Amino acid sequence: MKLRLNLATAPPQQKRPFLVGAAISGAVGALLLLVLGTAAYSSWNANRETRGEMSRLQENIRADRQKQQELQSYFNSPSAHQILDRSGFLNSLIDGRSFPWTRIFMDLEKTLPPGVRVVSISPKLDNGRAEVTLEIGAQNDDSKIAFLKAIEASKSFSGMVVKDETHHEEAGSVDRISVSLTVWYTTI
Repeated sequence: MKLRLNLATAPPQQKRPFLVGAAISGAVGALLLLVLGTAAYSSWNANRETRGEMSRLQENIRADRQKQQELQSYFNSPSAHQILDRSGFLNSLIDGRSFPWTRIFMDLEKTLPPGVRVVSISPKLDNGRAEVTLEIGAQNDDSKIAFLKAIEASKSFSGMVVKDETHHEEAGSVDRISVSLTVWYTTI
């Protein structure tokens, strides 16, 4: 028969609960490390795609800036200025041809009182409206005032500004009074 004798001064301690707790903590830590490692890898992988996209976009921006500088240097060249001036001139001719001359003359006919005639008319188109400079001749002050009142009352004309008025005292002159004015004419 064998006898077990404990010759130690303290009784043996059970280390099994500590070892079980340490093993569970280690397993949980390893599991968390695996989960966090997987999340870090997927984040790094997604950021790698984003970084690649950013570098492609930055390269596109550089290329677009270079194209913009090339175009700007082209448009600053004398030949481009000549072309732009010529196109501006042609556009002004087209705008002049697209002005509704018939309509403005019909509207002026409605507003012209007896004794007043249009000497010159000069339109300038601006966003569907036309700034029209008129020079009229009137036989007397009454007909001039009647014309100015008719222009103010007209629905087609607005913003009348009288620029100049000249009185002629010559006997052979048809118009005793010349008036230069600017009005807005709505073409739409």
